[in-house]
Amino acid sequence: MQERTALEDQLGSITRIEQELSDQIELIELAEAEKDEKLVAEAEQVLRDLKAEVARRELEALLSGEADANDSYLEVHAGAGGTESQDWANMLLRMYTRWAEQHGYKIEYMEETEGEEAGIKSATIQIKGHNAYGWLKTENGVHRLVRISPYDSNARRHTSFASVNIYPVVDDRIVIEIDEKDVRTDTMRAQGAGGQHVNKTDSAVRLTHIPTGIAVLCQAERSQHKNRAQAWKMLRARLYEMELKKREEQAAAEQAAKTDIGWGHQIRSYVLQPYQMVKDLRTGVSTSDTGGVLDGDLDEFMAATLAQRAFGGGPESVEDVD
Repeated sequence: MQERTALEDQLGSITRIEQELSDQIELIELAEAEKDEKLVAEAEQVLRDLKAEVARRELEALLSGEADANDSYLEVHAGAGGTESQDWANMLLRMYTRWAEQHGYKIEYMEETEGEEAGIKSATIQIKGHNAYGWLKTENGVHRLVRISPYDSNARRHTSFASVNIYPVVDDRIVIEIDEKDVRTDTMRAQGAGGQHVNKTDSAVRLTHIPTGIAVLCQAERSQHKNRAQAWKMLRARLYEMELKKREEQAAAEQAAKTDIGWGHQIRSYVLQPYQMVKDLRTGVSTSDTGGVLDGDLDEFMAATLAQRAFGGGPESVEDVD
């Protein structure tokens, strides 16, 4: 049913775009005959919007990987740097939740570990919707922030790092077998919001896959049983994502980005002082609208990375595609 709904959406969009294109062309012809420049300008703007939508639909057609259509898990981890990096991790989490909301995706919090003074040490959310993983997989890596820290009494400029890990939600069609002897289970008291119950029982569950070192934590539910079941789903998803990475040419580089949250591994820089600029170091795409990006305007960066992966080459090849 999900696949049927997705196909109906694609076909419906093609029909709608074709009709809208025809209507606007006719409207421009009539407006030019009546010498109504304002109406011509409005119709031309609609055509520009249609062109942007068509470009996005073309990129969505590239999301043909076996897990691209799946829901996605998104993890954010603060790097070294204490409160400043923990605040940056929280800003990133907000940025991705805003992006998800703008695209009609649903969000479910799996776990969140608060920082000592502000921000978060880590958080995991599940983003539900068609092609969620296909779009978000372009965000895997380390993100760098440069700004004057509000936590520095001397108002000095700080550089902070946080990592973003993306992996697909594994559905029933994909079987991932794990030997339970290879998994260590730890229970603990949940952290963060949750009312009186949350800190009184050991309801949070952490699973560690010993052969790979992969660990997942779930504290979304009050029931330890439910958290354990969800944690097993998350662990299977992480192991599946690791297998997918092995099949990709960029596996080594992406894995290195996860292991060291610092210099030399970042995929994108966000500079708020002394000037404002967000630049993707993989594609060369940049913008001075830092506020828009931090509010979830990420489509341009995601589209450029998808195009680069599909057509190869560096920033120049992406411009050629555009």
